[in-house]
Amino acid sequence: MIHHVSLGTNDVSRARAFYDPVLAVVGLRLLEQDVGELHYGAGTFLFSLVTPVDGTPATPGNGVHIAFAAGSRAQVDAFHRVALDNGGTSDGVPGLRPEYNPNYYGAFVRDPDGNKIEAVTYSGR
Repeated sequence: MIHHVSLGTNDVSRARAFYDPVLAVVGLRLLEQDVGELHYGAGTFLFSLVTPVDGTPATPGNGVHIAFAAGSRAQVDAFHRVALDNGGTSDGVPGLRPEYNPNYYGAFVRDPDGNKIEAVTYSGR
């Protein structure tokens, strides 16, 4: 069971302006903010954005992405739209991804730091 996942950011204020509305679409809310850190959650899972503790700039990982569970295709569509409206860039428009699964419906975006995130559902609605 995963307890939390953290991605790096170089600008906590910019990250919050992006993630507050985007994560609200999938049911996560800001639980705590410290200097250099944002912690979103629901239940026992935490998703955090942090400035690197070693003081070097945050960089996105090659091949790394975080997928958030969506309850419907409409929620995946909203996730993608809200992300683009708040400074993200598309890395894969909402749609079926039959190469993963015949019912896999997802959308990929890059946050303002370049981190790749996704919303996905297996729901047919």
